[in-house]
This record gives sequence, C-alpha cells and structure tokens, in this order.
Amino acid sequence: MPSDIDIAKAAKIKPIFEIAKESDLMEDELELYGKYKAKISLDILDRLESKPNGKLVLVTAINPTPAGEGKTTTNIGLSMGLNKIGKKAITTLREPSLGPCFGIKGGAAGGGYSQVLPMEDINLHFTGDIHAITTAHNLLAALLDNHIHQGNDLNIDTRKIVWKRVLDMNDRALRNIVVGLGGKSNGVPREDGFDITVASEIMAILCLATSLEDLKNRLSKMIVAYTYDKQPITCDDLKATSSLAILLKDAIKPNLVQTIENTPAIIHGGPFANIAHGCNSVMATKIALKLGEYTITEAGFGADLGAEKFFNIKCRYADLKPDCAVIVATIRALKSHGGVDKTELNHENLQALEEGYKNLQKHIENIKKFDVSVVVAINKFPSDTEKELELLYDRCKVEEVPVVISEVWEKGGEGGMDLAKKVVEIVENTTSEFSPLYSENESIKDKIERIAQEIYGADGVEYTKACEKQIKEIENLGYDKLPICMAKTQSSLSDDPSLKGWPKGFKITVREIKASNGAGFLVALTGNIMTMPGLPKIPAANNMHISDEGDISGLF
Repeated sequence: MPSDIDIAKAAKIKPIFEIAKESDLMEDELELYGKYKAKISLDILDRLESKPNGKLVLVTAINPTPAGEGKTTTNIGLSMGLNKIGKKAITTLREPSLGPCFGIKGGAAGGGYSQVLPMEDINLHFTGDIHAITTAHNLLAALLDNHIHQGNDLNIDTRKIVWKRVLDMNDRALRNIVVGLGGKSNGVPREDGFDITVASEIMAILCLATSLEDLKNRLSKMIVAYTYDKQPITCDDLKATSSLAILLKDAIKPNLVQTIENTPAIIHGGPFANIAHGCNSVMATKIALKLGEYTITEAGFGADLGAEKFFNIKCRYADLKPDCAVIVATIRALKSHGGVDKTELNHENLQALEEGYKNLQKHIENIKKFDVSVVVAINKFPSDTEKELELLYDRCKVEEVPVVISEVWEKGGEGGMDLAKKVVEIVENTTSEFSPLYSENESIKDKIERIAQEIYGADGVEYTKACEKQIKEIENLGYDKLPICMAKTQSSLSDDPSLKGWPKGFKITVREIKASNGAGFLVALTGNIMTMPGLPKIPAANNMHISDEGDISGLF
C-alpha cells in the first residue's frame, strides 16, 4: 500500500470554495487561504441561528499504546462512511502541533485512505493559528517582564509569576530557564520556563470562546502573577487584553478543509488532552452542527482524558448534548495492554487480549457514566485473527455494547459504512440523556476525587503540601467553583504510565493546582506530567525530507 503522503498527493482534491458551496456556506462567509484552505466567518451562526442542530458524535479511544489506535483515522473515515450512506456529515478535528509532528507522531491528519487534506499544510503551518497563539502568549510575557523592569507599579512578587513563555516544539532544554541576565538594562533576573504552545491557556480560551467579545472577556481574566500580598495580577491589569485579541482576530475563525473523499472538515484549535482539555474549538463544533446532519468530533488520547474533559468542560460551557460516543481500539493495542511486547503483537494471543480488554471495558463503563450511548470500533489490522475478534465480540456483548469492524485506513469511506450504519441506528433510536459527572459547586477536592475514583478507578487522591496550600489560596480567591482539567499521563488510567490495562489498588497524586481563570477551569497536575515534552532518541524530524522541487516525504 502506498505511503500516507503518496495517497494524499494522488487524491482528487476540490477547490475549497466548492466544498463550501456544497456545505451551504455563502461566499462572503469564507476567507480563502490559497486554493484548498479557508477560514469561516463567525457571522455564519447569526444566519443559521434558527436552524436546528444536527447530531453530535464523539470519537474517543482506549489508552494509547505504541501499537497505535487510529482515533483520528476512524473519525475521518466515519464521516466519509456517513456520507456514503446518504447522511450529510462533517468532521471536526484539532490542529496538529509541530512538537509531536517532528517528535513522535510525524503528523496527525489521519492515515491511509482516511485523511484530511492538504495533509502537508495541515501538519505544518496550516493557517497560522498556533503561531498566533504563540505570539499572543509571549507578548503577554514580554509585557509582564517589561512592567517589572519599568518600576513594578503593581507590586508583583517575581517569585510568584505563573505565566511562562511558550513554543510549539518539543524542547526539554527550555523547561527551566533564567531570564533577565546581562545587567540592569536587560530586565530583572528571575526563574522562568517554556511550555508547549498547545498547553497555553490562550489555546484553551480560543477553543472555548463563543465570539470575539467572549474571547476578550476570557483573555482579560487570565492570571499571570501574584502580588506580595497574594492578590492575582491579570492580563487586564497589564492593559494587554486588546493587543492579544488583535493578534487572535483571525485565529478565532475555524478552518475549512476536506477529507480525501471531499467530505467537509473543520479543523480548529489544538489543546493536548494530557495537559489541557483536548478538544477542538466550540465555534468549529457549533458551526458544523448547523451545517451538517451529523458532526463527528474527537477528543484527545483515551476516554479517561479527552472524553472526560469533552463532557465535563466543553459540553458544560457550550451547552452541547452528544448523541453517541465511539470508542476506538485495535486488537494489537489491547494485547499491548495485556503485556505483549510490541515485537510480538502480530501473533495471536488470546490470554493477553483477555487481560488487555479490561482497559476497553473501563472506558466503556466511563462513557456510560455520562448517559451516552457507546459503539466500539475495532480498527482492523491484517494480523487480527478470527479467534481474537470473536473473543472481543463476546466480551463486548456482556457489556451490551455493539462492536463494529472499521477498515477506513485501507478502504476509506467504504470501510466505514458499517460503523456509520450502526451509529445512525443508535442515534435515531435513542434520546441523549447526557449529564456531566459532577457539579461545579462541589469542592475542589470532591471534583478531583470524583474523576480519580470514578473515571480512573483510583482508591483515592493524595495531595502534596504545596498543592494543599494552593487549594486554600484558590478557595480564598473564589475560584473553587470552576470545573477541573486533570493533567495526567495518557498511557495509563493511573498517573503511572507503566500500569497498563485496568490497574487496581493505586492512588492519584496531585502535586500542583493552578487557576486557568480565563479558560474557566482549574488545572490539576498529577504524577510526573510535563507541560513541555522532549524529543525521542530518534525524532520523526530525522526521517523527513524535501526535494529540490518542494515535494515532502516523511510526514505520516
């Protein structure tokens, strides 16, 4: 089979204005970024205000493994499969971050015959949204340090600055740095550091904002530091809100592209789900719900992270009611959770599959806690045996959850038709009873412990002394009624990445909690989770090439 990038190059892609026209977008609601990309004006929601929303389907997954699961590929293939059976579907996805593209993933635009196009553009600079967020974030950092250098009228405690700088790259050397060296004219020396851009609160705000006005309101509330008497200093205190909004005025508009089979795709925003809330923008989802009969969206990593935050944060703020959830798994990944080395995953191993199935079982249980219907999609590999598939069917039957084989990687929309039919059957014969897991009015610890015990299966939660102090400070400031955004490893239901399957007898350790007041949630950092990833021993960047004619290879 050809490589992903070769398949993408051979695809018959349509000019984006044709995709827009077929999607009922008007010419003046489109801002072209070349021939195959465009931004959608936010004014479209005014025109379509009275139009009923379509159905909303979330695609999530088991805890990721080196074997791969194919969540984005399944999302894209499902949308194409729905169109093949006569339903008007739109896929909504997050924008890839350059960090993982050049680090481990090598790209994040689907794969095989289930991709979004133009693949190279989407994986690289796209329409510049992430660069705009990087610049806006670092402008605020520069204004903060300049204020301190120019006399510090706000009485900022330089030991209590919580606004780091950001870069859309994996670079462990920048996690902890010192700024302001070189003498008095270069500022005030202090400890600082970098996060990856997709962990920026501005990224979260862009993805949760419902208008430019809402964006500015949220930006104004961002906390950058604290004074010597422990009072928060906000973006508005530094008179930076409008300048940041100016940098983001285009980035807030969702991006329209297409799948390999010309299904409309709205790709916008890119927060990670292990260190942020892991969902594409509210604006992209709301626009898709007005334009299509079915909106297929996704949330990052496993259902313990992305789906939990989709339900408890995004759906809460955007007043969304998902109609169905698809959990993506592979036989290979389940065997990996059962303890099989990645070199042995192509061999039949029913015992390991039985053990690894427990991870899928827990995610099924978790989705049901939100009163959302579930379908399991098995992303099929040639090495899957009939006995392994039968075992999986039998186990899911006990859970009263349908299982459908997905072959979208190899067959595109045709390989997603069975999954599409099952999703339609469920959605058209059930009514969404969705409700979040917890009330915002619960205490900080109660909310964290609900997530840890009910979603992760933990026996309890332990807090460091520093975290206990931070919780009290947040409560004193009146921010304790915000939802919780857990920052946790994606590799395990626990906060220990080495614990696979459905681990038992563990506790979650929360070492830090901080208020993302503009985004509207509290970030609880657990275990050894880091907000600036590092590169692997052999980065994907080492295997990427560009010819003298400009043809790219190595993206996948």
